[in-house]
Amino acid sequence: MGFDEYQKKAAKYDLAKETSNLKDVGFIEKVLGLVGEAGETADKIKKILRDKDGLVSEEDRELVIKELGDTLWYIASIARYLGVPLSSVADGNIEKLESRYQRNQIHGEGDKR
Repeated sequence: MGFDEYQKKAAKYDLAKETSNLKDVGFIEKVLGLVGEAGETADKIKKILRDKDGLVSEEDRELVIKELGDTLWYIASIARYLGVPLSSVADGNIEKLESRYQRNQIHGEGDKR
């Protein structure tokens, strides 16, 4: 399944009214949900590092993949609220990374590198 098809299918599970108003509760809920799911993903990985010396079991892998899926849903939803196809988000990210790579700027910090 491609990014845009995923984004369209994922919209079915959004219970809020879609809006382009960034002050709308539905949009804010998506942003907070993204942060929460990213935190849950990080927490699962932290526990693998802390409790299992970094060794990932198949069960751990499945749990992390589920959290990544939840994170993807929120990213797709935020992009949809902004009127942006998820494929455009992905393409733009690769273009940015390729530019940094070509200029030997992968390391470092800041958006303008």
